[in-house]
Amino acid sequence: MSIKVDLDQLAGTLADYPIGYLITVSDDHRAHTVAVDTQLNDGVLDVGTVGNSTRRNICSHPDATLLWPPAEPGGYSLIVDGRGELTDDSLRVIPQRAVLHRPAVTGVPTASGCGDDCVPL
Repeated sequence: MSIKVDLDQLAGTLADYPIGYLITVSDDHRAHTVAVDTQLNDGVLDVGTVGNSTRRNICSHPDATLLWPPAEPGGYSLIVDGRGELTDDSLRVIPQRAVLHRPAVTGVPTASGCGDDCVPL
């Protein structure tokens, strides 16, 4: 199921997350993770140039996840699932789902009602 991502909210949220990681999957189903510096341009996350492993993974399995860890312990991680598109010299990821996520604190109700504290964007 596709959930519409509020791109304005995503753009504002990204300002608080300077360091991110791109996660792709190889043909043998192993995760490949690299640090990235992304920019949101016209609703698309521009990852920039990528290496051979990332390029190969996106060609075979275009679904990708971008993860920005929290700046402080107890903060939210930003997770964006999307579809990767390669150009001649860079990778773009079209966001399909975005969420702020952190483990729930025992005994404290969560905004989403799920087992963890999740806030869809």
